[in-house]
Amino acid sequence: MKRETILHPVATEKAINMIESENKIVFMVDRRATKREVKRAVEELYGVKVESVNILVTPGGKKKAFVRLSPESSAAELSMKLKIL
Repeated sequence: MKRETILHPVATEKAINMIESENKIVFMVDRRATKREVKRAVEELYGVKVESVNILVTPGGKKKAFVRLSPESSAAELSMKLKIL
């Protein structure tokens, strides 16, 4: 069964600072998603190259993925496409 891995991007002040300073973009993801699934989903959905994925489970039980894009892919450009910035 195919499930939606990426739920939505996060647009908090801290997440926007990460876009600008670290070339990272933050997504809320499916609770059962793995790092590999998140990487594959971001690369396929948005046509960017992912360098690394870190995952955090929030105290509310939701899952956040911090996706670092490789230098040839711009988090700022992707965030404009997603209408975050």
